[in-house]
Amino acid sequence: MDTSLFAGLIRMHDSILFVVSSANKYLVFYLFDDCKRRLKDLLLQSDNRFCADCGAPDPKWASANIGVFICLKCCGVHRSLGTHISKVLSVTLDEWSADEIDAMTEVGGNSSANAIYEAFFPEGVSKPGPDSSYEERMRYIRSKYELQEFLKPSLRITSWKTSSSSLKSSFSTKLFDSFRIPSVSKNMEGMVEFIGLVKVKVKKGINLAIRDMMSSDPYVVLTLGKQTVQTTVVKSNLNPVWNEELMLSVPQDFGPIKLSVFDHDTFSADDIMGEAEIDIQPLITSAMAFGDPEMFGNMQIGKWLKSHDNALLDDSIINIVDGKVMQEISLKLQNVESGELEVELEWMPLDQ
Repeated sequence: MDTSLFAGLIRMHDSILFVVSSANKYLVFYLFDDCKRRLKDLLLQSDNRFCADCGAPDPKWASANIGVFICLKCCGVHRSLGTHISKVLSVTLDEWSADEIDAMTEVGGNSSANAIYEAFFPEGVSKPGPDSSYEERMRYIRSKYELQEFLKPSLRITSWKTSSSSLKSSFSTKLFDSFRIPSVSKNMEGMVEFIGLVKVKVKKGINLAIRDMMSSDPYVVLTLGKQTVQTTVVKSNLNPVWNEELMLSVPQDFGPIKLSVFDHDTFSADDIMGEAEIDIQPLITSAMAFGDPEMFGNMQIGKWLKSHDNALLDDSIINIVDGKVMQEISLKLQNVESGELEVELEWMPLDQ
C-alpha cells in the first residue's frame, strides 16, 4: 500500500478507523456532514424546538436512546439517571453516530415520544415549566422515564440494560411495536388513555389584526386537554405563512382543539390576535367508520358543516388522500377585528 497517499487519520468512530486519502477525503467528510445535516433536520421539526420535558424553547441537548430533545436544565436530570436510562448528547458539541441519529429519527420527535411516555397522565400531576426548580424536574423526569409511571402497563420496559450496538432495535423497535398493543389495565382509574394522534399543519394567516405600530409578530398556539404546542413567530407580517406541522395526542374523552393567535412582544405580555375552536369529532368519526384508509382510493368521506356555532368560513371536507385521512379547514378568528387562518388536519391512529 502506498502510504504517501494518506493525509492522516480522522478519528475512531464506532470502532471503525477512518483514514483520509487524497482519493476519498470528500467521501469521509460527507459522511460526517450527512450526520450533522440529519440532526439539524430533526431539530427543525416544530415539536423539537421545545424541550420534551419542560417546554423551554431552543433545546440544545438530546437523549439519544429515548429519542427526545431537551434543554440544559432537564439535561442535568437526565444525566443523573445514568446512561442505561438516558444517554445524553449535545446537539452542537458531541459527535453523533449514524445509529444514534437513526434511533432519533425512528422515534419521530418530541410529540411522538411524549404520546408514549405521557400516554396515561395522572390527575394532579403537572409537567414542569421552563422556570421550574431542579427538584420539580427530578420528580417528573424520574416518574416519566425511570419509573415509567405514565406509560401504558403493556409498554413498560422491565430492563433498560442495553448495549450501544443494539440502540435502535432495543429501544425504537421494542417500544414502538409494543405501542400497538391495545391492552389496558383496570387499575388505571384517573389516568388518560390516548386513542390516536392529530397532525395539525398550520398553513397561513390572512389579514391578521395589527397589534404593534404598523404590523404584528404572530404565532399560533394549539391546546388539546393539557397539551399545548405552538408555531414559530413570524416577524412583522399580517399575512404570515408557517406551513408547520404540530402533533397532538387525542384522549378518549377529547374536546375541541383550541386555537389562539398571539402577537409576540419582547418587553410585555403577548397580545391576543384572535381565537377559534376546531371540532375534531367529524374527522375521527369519519376515519373510524372507514377503517384502514390505504384500502381506498382518493375520496370524500365526511364533512364538518359551517354554522353560526363555529368559526368555519366554509364547509370543511374530510377526504382520503393517498391513504391518509385529511381535512382542510378555513377559520375566521373570533373576538378580534379581523383575521383568518388556514389549517390542515391528518388523523393518525395508534396502529399506523
